[in-house]
Formats: sequence, C-alpha cells, structure tokens
Amino acid sequence: MASNRLTASIPVADGQKPERTVCAPMEAFCRSLTGIAPWLEAKGLSTDEFAQQQETIALIKEALRNAAAPDSPDFLNFGGDSPVVAQALVEAAFLALGLMRSRHVIWDALDPGTRHNLILSLKASRHHKAPLCNWLLFPATIEAFLASIGEEAEKEVQNFAIRKHEEWYQGDGAYGDGPFFHWDYYNSFVIQPMLLEILRIEENPDRVTFRKTVMARAQRYAMIQERLIGSDGTFPPIGRSLAYRFGAFHHLALMAQWDELPNEIPPPQARCALTAVMDRTMNAPGTFDKNGWLTIGLGGNQPGIGEKYITTGSVYLTTAGFLPLGLPPAHPFWSEPDLAWTSKKVWAGLDVPADHALHDVM
Repeated sequence: MASNRLTASIPVADGQKPERTVCAPMEAFCRSLTGIAPWLEAKGLSTDEFAQQQETIALIKEALRNAAAPDSPDFLNFGGDSPVVAQALVEAAFLALGLMRSRHVIWDALDPGTRHNLILSLKASRHHKAPLCNWLLFPATIEAFLASIGEEAEKEVQNFAIRKHEEWYQGDGAYGDGPFFHWDYYNSFVIQPMLLEILRIEENPDRVTFRKTVMARAQRYAMIQERLIGSDGTFPPIGRSLAYRFGAFHHLALMAQWDELPNEIPPPQARCALTAVMDRTMNAPGTFDKNGWLTIGLGGNQPGIGEKYITTGSVYLTTAGFLPLGLPPAHPFWSEPDLAWTSKKVWAGLDVPADHALHDVM
C-alpha cells in the first residue's frame, strides 16, 4: 500500500468468493494495523528491532497517505454503495482501532491533509447501518476514535452499542452476539476488545462503576481463554471465522498488553500459552502461499474452513495476537522465565486451583 500496489497484488485465495475481492485489500491493511499498532509505540527495543519499528512506521504513514487519497488505486472507500462493501464498515472500525492503538506515532505524525482525508473516509462509513449483533461495535469504535481526536461524533451510536451489549451479557464473562450466545470466538475477535477500547477512550465519569464491572467480566473471559489453550497449543475449532487463526486470542493478548491479566495468570504464563498457539497455527504446512500471503485455514491451507465472507485480506486479523509486542522488553511478560499454562500443568499431573464462575468469586 505504501507504493500503491496492494489492490493489484493481493491474491484471490482458494475458496474465496470472487465478489469479495473488492474487500480484501482494505481488510489486509486495516486488520494488520490493528494487530501491530501497540508495537509501533513500544519503548526500550534493541537497536535492530528499533530500526525495524521505525521503518514500519514510515511505511504505514506512506500507506495511509495513499489509502486516504481518492485518486489512489489503494483508496479506502468506506462509503461505497455495493452490498458487499458494507464490509467497509467493519474495516473502518479496525482502522480506527489501529489508529487508537498507535495514536502518538501514527495519527499525530500524519500530515494535515492525510488526517483530513482519513476523517472524511471514516465518516463516510456512516452510510452503512449495523445489524443488531457485534456489528454495533464497529460504528461505535469509529465514533469513539473521532471523538478522541476532537471531531464531532455521534455519541448515541456509542451509547446504543454499550446498552445493547449490556442487555446481551450472558454471564460468567461472556456476551451474546446479539440476543443469543454463540459458541465461537467473537467475544475475543470483536466484542470484548472493542467494548473495552470504547469505554477506555470515552470521557464519561458516570461510567466508572460500569467500567469496573466490564473489566471484571473481561478478566474472567481471559481466564477462560487461557484454559482453552491445550497443552500442545491447539484450541477447540468451534464456531465461525476460524481462519483468523490465533486472532481468536485477541482478548487474552489485549489483557496482557494492558497489564490487566487476572491474578491467576502471571504474565509469563500468558506469554507461553499465546506462543504455543502461534507455533501451532503459523508453523503448519500451507499457512503461507509461495509469495508469503496467508492462506485460508486454521492448521494450514484449509479453504473449507472459510465462510463466504473470508478473503485473503480478512485472515490478517490473526495479527491481533501480537498486541503484547507493545510491552517493553523489561516487562515481566517478556523478562520472567517460562511458566506452563493451565492445560499444560493439568495434563502433566500438576495441581492447579479449581475454576469458578464469575458470580462465585465476586
């Protein structure tokens, strides 16, 4: 995208619906930025990693200039009329999330013209109306970002999304995707991370107690996520969007990056658990095509796992597992010795504390 070649270069993966091709470039860019954004602001890096970080920041800033220019081949058109381009609402939200997470080194460092064009693009996404499910958090995230940079935002869009998700809370740390609970990873892909980010950035003193309640639920869900990681780094292949690979642990990664892990999960335990999942999902044969693009699959190239909305670009939500890269090298997440995660302890015959539902321990 930094050289205006993303749209021309991104492949159509096996199993990808041809009509979804228009969505793939914006998905690849916006989701990748969401995942690597905290690393862009990381401090205390080694000389080599700092150089890599600065090179990446420069590329992203150039990419955003192209993404914001209406005459660019890689223009992010978040306000198109095609039904398929309703996906643009999703990607505008991931872009806003990435910009929130890299506010100082990306957004604040962009030239005024690029910022102006990006604001227009994000506001163009208001053209799309979100259905009553996790999608309500997409416009809410966009409006939260706009408010944070001093733009006039549609506050009721945020309030409505928060109210509905409070109605949809199912108990024991989990929200419904709409009024019903789904056995999938959307509490991690979207719901809890975006809800937390909106509440974190929102300036509403009346929500102090509510934020604490939401964080208690988030910590319980982080415990569930950690226990879902098997002793061999696998996790249950249930629900839709499994082709997002270790993006299924977006939420656990966020809790680690925010220093909000529950006491039962020391930071090096989370590191080892997340690393085990990355090893299993990213080192499987067929994960990348011959040109280095991610394929559709969970344990390799498995096009059958991809739903009709899955493209080469959408699978880059797997980068959400990289959020702890925003922690400095001296942080306990990185600096403390390896520690086995819960499943590894249990199946090695080690004693572990009993697990309890959230209402049992509050």
